[in-house]
Amino acid sequence: MTDVKKPRRRPRSDGQRNKEHLLQVAKAAFTAGEVDIPLDEIARRASVGIGTLYRHFPNRDALIEAVYRSELDKLAEAAPVLSARHPPVEALRAWMLLFVDYIAAKQVIAPALKGLLDGPSTLYAQSGTVLQTAINTLVAAAVESGDISTDIEPIDLLCALAGVSNFSAGPGWEIGAKRLVNILIAGSRPHKPHSLQ
Repeated sequence: MTDVKKPRRRPRSDGQRNKEHLLQVAKAAFTAGEVDIPLDEIARRASVGIGTLYRHFPNRDALIEAVYRSELDKLAEAAPVLSARHPPVEALRAWMLLFVDYIAAKQVIAPALKGLLDGPSTLYAQSGTVLQTAINTLVAAAVESGDISTDIEPIDLLCALAGVSNFSAGPGWEIGAKRLVNILIAGSRPHKPHSLQ
């Protein structure tokens, strides 16, 4: 008698909802400075059993990594969505504003990431590739549309925004960083030759 393999079941929608809710609760705790919050407390706040938490995240490191990756995924997934909805330069502007939010989230998660067994360096290296791909695509489209100068290096835009977060890391730095987005976009426009009088 031959074994018939059953097709793998798709995750139940309530299971996916539980997972996303656990990530939100964990992120909120890390944001509030509760780096060492017990996993059973996260489960309690998410109104799920500890078994449900462990089913999605087998250990603390897995949960912390998932919170970080979730923020990164949102940013990566936003690039094509914004490109489909907006003109190229506006898609680039909107994505850069989201990048500021990502930096803010990364800063609050950073203390928890430092506690990872292997450290955060592997995660950060992977995020660099994701971010570079997204910004390269958006800038290329804006260059092609004629809205951005051909001599703009996409990575410089990210470095400028990350630099603001490092230079003025106090409360409210995001407001200045978001103002900088408009300055960077304006400064990236093609230069018009001065007409001689």
